Amino acid sequence: MRPLLIPYVMIQPPEIIRVSKPRVSCDGSGDIPAALGHPRVFLEIDEHGYVDCGYCDRRFVLIGGVADTPDVVTKPDIASGASL
Repeated sequence: MRPLLIPYVMIQPPEIIRVSKPRVSCDGSGDIPAALGHPRVFLEIDEHGYVDCGYCDRRFVLIGGVADTPDVVTKPDIASGASL
């Protein structure tokens, strides 16, 4: 029996969206119709300068905030900030 060969898949980093207001909404759409995304959630950017969506991992960065730097991708996830 031959071993199962699984091709390596490069996982893309989460999308980073720069925003001008500290309160944002995310429904997982973008290139796809909104109905194919996830339930709309409202997120609040706090003193860290960014917030991550708990559904799709999109990162929202406040323009001019403390996290508005090239290394924002390496910052840890912040789960808080979501409201229904």
